[in-house]
Amino acid sequence: MELNSQRVRALAPENDPLKIGMGWTVEDLDKPQILVESTFGDSHPGSAHLNRFVEEAVRGVTEAGGKGAKYFTTDICDGIAQGHDGINYSLAHRDMIANMIEIHGNSTGFDGGVFIASCDKSVPACLMGLARLNMPSIVITGGVMDAGPDLLTLEQIGAYSAMCQRGEITEDKLTYYKHNACPSCGACSFMGTASTMQIMAEALGLMLPGSALMPATCEDLKDMAYRAGKQIMELVKKGIRAGDIMTKEAFENAIMVHAAISGSTNSLLHIPAAAHELGIEIDGDTFDRMHRGAHYLLDIRPAGRWPAQFFYYAGGVPAVMEEIKSMLHLDVMTVTGRTLGENLEELAANGFYDKCGGYLKKWGIKRTDVIRTFADPIGTDGTVGILRGNLAPEGSVVKHSAVPGEMFKAVLRAKPFDCEEDAIAAVISRRIQPGDAVFIRYEGPKGSGMPEMFYTTEAISSDPELGKSIALITDGRFSGASKGPAIGHVSPEAADGGPIALVEEDDLIRIDIPERVLEIVGVKGRELPGEEIERILEERKRAWKPRTPKYTKGVLKIYSEHAVSPMKGGYME
Repeated sequence: MELNSQRVRALAPENDPLKIGMGWTVEDLDKPQILVESTFGDSHPGSAHLNRFVEEAVRGVTEAGGKGAKYFTTDICDGIAQGHDGINYSLAHRDMIANMIEIHGNSTGFDGGVFIASCDKSVPACLMGLARLNMPSIVITGGVMDAGPDLLTLEQIGAYSAMCQRGEITEDKLTYYKHNACPSCGACSFMGTASTMQIMAEALGLMLPGSALMPATCEDLKDMAYRAGKQIMELVKKGIRAGDIMTKEAFENAIMVHAAISGSTNSLLHIPAAAHELGIEIDGDTFDRMHRGAHYLLDIRPAGRWPAQFFYYAGGVPAVMEEIKSMLHLDVMTVTGRTLGENLEELAANGFYDKCGGYLKKWGIKRTDVIRTFADPIGTDGTVGILRGNLAPEGSVVKHSAVPGEMFKAVLRAKPFDCEEDAIAAVISRRIQPGDAVFIRYEGPKGSGMPEMFYTTEAISSDPELGKSIALITDGRFSGASKGPAIGHVSPEAADGGPIALVEEDDLIRIDIPERVLEIVGVKGRELPGEEIERILEERKRAWKPRTPKYTKGVLKIYSEHAVSPMKGGYME
C-alpha cells in the first residue's frame, strides 16, 4: 500500500528540500510521516503541560520507524473566558481548531495522526478534525488535575462566589478557595465537559484502554503517550482508519457510557458534530432514546461526591464498560487493532484493575464507592432527556440527574431576560422568587455564539430555596459543572424567531421531565386551552422583529451565520 506521504512527495519536488531545511534527514523522508497535533500552549492548565506528552508520542513514533511532525493549535479555557464576552468564542473555537487540523493534515500529506488535547472544546475538535482526515488516528488526553485541600475542586468556586456576594462567606475565604482550587495541570477535577469528552474519546475506541482521565501528574500518562506513538505506526501498517473505528455502533457505545457517568450536556453538541463529519446521524433524540432505562453509576462531582481523579483510581472507562457490558457493541474495532471485547478481556487478565485499585486504598474507599455496580446503580433512567413542546418544537436538553425531584413536574411563572448579565443580577438580588422560570435568550449559536450560563446556574443551585423551586431555561448552554434545575439548547433559538423569543412576563411554563414536555400553558398567570396559546403565539410572532446581529465581523459573525441548531451539534455548515 502506497503511503500518502510518499504519494504527495512524488507530486511536489519542493517537498524534500523544504523538510531537509527544517532538520529532517534524507532517511526521514522515506519513513511513514505522522502528524502529532496538540493544543499545547500557555492558555490554561488543560494545555500548558501537553508538550511533555507530545515529546513522548514523537519518541514512540521514532522508535517504531516513523517520523513525527509536531503541529500546534492552542485552545482557550472556558473558565478564563467566563464573566465577559470571551465566553462567546468558546463553541466557535471548537470548529476553528477542527478546521486547522483539517488544514494541517491535508495540506502536507500525512500517513497517520496522534492528537493530544484535554479540554472542553479541544477534545471534540480533535474528534471532528481526525474524522475529516479519516486516516489512521489515535488520541491522547492530558488527564485531570489533582484536587486541592479537603478535595476542593474548581466547580465549587462559582457557588462560593455567589455565597460571598450574598454575604454568606467572607472575601478572604473566597480568595483562599480561588488560590487552592487548581493545584496542578490537567482538566478540571469534576465530570464537566473536559472530563466527559476525554471519556467519550476512549469510549469511541480512539484511545488506548484505560488512558482517559488519568491524573495529569502521574508517570503512567507519559508512558501512555509513548505507547500511543508506537501504536499509531501499527495502525498505519494495518490501514485502520478513523472511520473504521468511529462507526454508528461506536457512537452508541459512547452514549451508553455517557449515561453511566452522568456526562456533560455539552456532549449533545460534540458527539453529533463528530459523527456528522463521517456522515453518521446522531442527535438529541438518539441520546434521549439510549438514556431511557440506562443505569447511572458514577459518584463523581458535580453530581456526586468525589473529584474526577478518583475515576481512574476506580478503573476508569474499562470499569464502567465492564458494568454495562450487556448494553455495548463489543465487536467494534479500536486503536489497539483489537475489538472492544478483546480489550476488556485483556485488561481483566493483566492486572490493570489491581493497579488502579492500589490508589483507592490510600483513601480507604472501594471501587464501588466511585463506580457503582450495574445491579446497584444511582439511577436507572439515564441522566439526560430531550424536552419538547410549543416552547421547544425542535427540542431542549435537561440533565435530569442533577434536577431536584421537586422540579420534575412544575408549572412556573416566566421571567424573561435577553442576556445573562440581567438574569444573574435578578437572581443575586432575590428579585427572582420561588415558582419563577428564569429565561435567558438570544444566547444560542446565532445569537451570541452559544456561551455557557455558568454563573447563573451556580447562583441558583447554591441558593437552598431557589435551587429547589425555580428553573433556568435558555437557548444557550451550560457548563459541564452545572447542576440544578436547568434546561438548555432550546430550539429554535430566539435569534431565529423561536418560541423562546416570544415568552412574556408571567406566562405559565409547564415542565414535565418524565413525559419530556416543555410548553407554555398560560398567559399573565392564567392557564389557557392549547389552541388559545397557539393563537397568542402566532400574534406575538407576527409582531416580533429580528434583532440586529450582535457580531458584524470576525469569527463570531462567520459562526453565527453558519451554525446549525444545537440539537444537531451546533457545527458550521
